[in-house]
Amino acid sequence: MILIADSGSTKTDWLVAENRSKVTLITTMGLNPIHQDEAQVHSILSDELLPQLEGIIPDAIYFYGSGCNEYMSPTMCSILKRAFPRCPKVEVFSDMLAAARAVCGKQEGIACIMGTGANSCLYDGERIVANTPPLGYILGDEGSGAVLGKMFINALLKGLLPENIRMDWQKECGFDYQYLINKVYREPLANRFLASTSLFIGRHIDCAPLREMVVENFRQHFRRNVNQYGRRDLTVGAVGSMAYYYREQLAEAAAAEGYNLGKVMRGPLDGLLQYH
Repeated sequence: MILIADSGSTKTDWLVAENRSKVTLITTMGLNPIHQDEAQVHSILSDELLPQLEGIIPDAIYFYGSGCNEYMSPTMCSILKRAFPRCPKVEVFSDMLAAARAVCGKQEGIACIMGTGANSCLYDGERIVANTPPLGYILGDEGSGAVLGKMFINALLKGLLPENIRMDWQKECGFDYQYLINKVYREPLANRFLASTSLFIGRHIDCAPLREMVVENFRQHFRRNVNQYGRRDLTVGAVGSMAYYYREQLAEAAAAEGYNLGKVMRGPLDGLLQYH
């Protein structure tokens, strides 16, 4: 019996599995050791996770999460061991390694995360050997939902999109110039708001300028991040909502930049189950 966690700042999905078969899936609040102290993390484990496990004692816990870098992973590991004192094996890894293991397994490859933010790495089948700094949606994050949102809002407000798209946006969303400026420059979590525009773009993906925008966003990810690894011979896999829902455009961008696209997954848990 093993317990695999895929954790972000908003939520954590816990997969209970036995003999490589799913037993149950549990969702709790997100766990991020950078933004939460030990007491907060332990409280979520005690109040939300343990009651739902109903006495299950895993033989191993594999926790993958945002904020679990080389400095914070030992802290997260210690907290998990306190919550599961009878579990003999507890390991903590980054969300980037989760993506790599999910899409590449134990083979060498390039892995990408493409959701609200974006990241990538060169993976040797066991560990991450190179990582281009993603830099966040202001300085980087090419290929992400937030950057796509920046491109879309820019084109919308500068009159670079067809009139029917502008009218549909106004009809469906009702957001005017001042509202958009406030959301981006004066309110928190602008990256999430920008990424939310992907829902509208997805519904109008048959519009050539929007489709080209999505493809260009992905091409920039390859040019400014993946190219740094100098390994066009390797298959590129991707995890995340942007990659999954725009996988046709992602494949087009990959081919245009000279890469072979491999596995594309909404989340890493199924791939991690096969890995472990």
